[in-house]
Amino acid sequence: MKKILNSAADYVDEMLAGLVAAHPEYYRLHGDSGKVVARAREGTRGKVGIVTGGGSGHLPVFTGYVGGGLLDACAIGDVFSSPSAEQMADAIRSADQGAGVLRLYGNYGGDILNFDMAGDLVEFDEITCTTVLLTDDIASAPPEEHEKRRGVAGMVYAFKMAGAAAEDGRDLEAVTAIAQKAADSCRSIGVALSSCTVPQAGKPTFEIADDEIEMGMGIHGEPGIWRGKLRTADEIATEMMERLLADIPLAGGDRVSIMVNSLGATPPEELYILYNEVKAALEATGATIVMPLVGRYATSMEMAGVSFTLCKLDEELETLLTAPCDCAFWRV
Repeated sequence: MKKILNSAADYVDEMLAGLVAAHPEYYRLHGDSGKVVARAREGTRGKVGIVTGGGSGHLPVFTGYVGGGLLDACAIGDVFSSPSAEQMADAIRSADQGAGVLRLYGNYGGDILNFDMAGDLVEFDEITCTTVLLTDDIASAPPEEHEKRRGVAGMVYAFKMAGAAAEDGRDLEAVTAIAQKAADSCRSIGVALSSCTVPQAGKPTFEIADDEIEMGMGIHGEPGIWRGKLRTADEIATEMMERLLADIPLAGGDRVSIMVNSLGATPPEELYILYNEVKAALEATGATIVMPLVGRYATSMEMAGVSFTLCKLDEELETLLTAPCDCAFWRV
């Protein structure tokens, strides 16, 4: 393992301390665990709170999206590990401003179990909670079993749209409905070129040859659809877009946002090469592209690879997508 760290055991704690030290205008640590990040300033009384949670290793997801027009708090676990129920409950308490709290996170067993337990814990504080799960990874289950799909970069769109709805003063039921509509409107697929190394494991999560790629691999190294020889950027982008458009067909007059996302090590130059083919594929459907996102939005440590997320918009979702937001990693 070759990483810049002091000790594997302190990796996440020191990362969070550095994040808060570098961006005190956005973030503060909340509670005794050191694993809950909240907005730097207390929220507005009567605003719906939005929390998320999950393992470290995916910055800007999860903690990075705490900020105005986005999330109110986040519970973060060790690399690729769920935070505890107590940490999630602390995040919920931090986000609560008397109007209830939406729990918005990916469809992973440990996170579901602990967030459910956290909801039970905050019932004693008379905090009302709702839940929306992201299930946007089309490679992880077929459409007829969409409830089994993993949540990946589509959660960035859900954070943005639900966050804007909450800032607009909508109630918990309405914010939850927006989050669900955003989640239902997103489809994602990724391709991996290399593994990442979890510090506490000390070795690559999986093995893949230097001349191979794996289509559909998950952000924690979950098996994909196929593994084969490296292809050209256009060939990779074409297959990814074909798979997305088969799952969420588009037609003339549709409006969509597309995210071309580095999984960690893939440089911006290669993302823009891919975007040429992505744009052509979307324009061929007659759809209009709104606010494309090209960059590092949801990563998997230093994994080389890319994910595409397609978000189909209606007028309401587009308005919320383009509303202001501000955190250390994204500003609209």
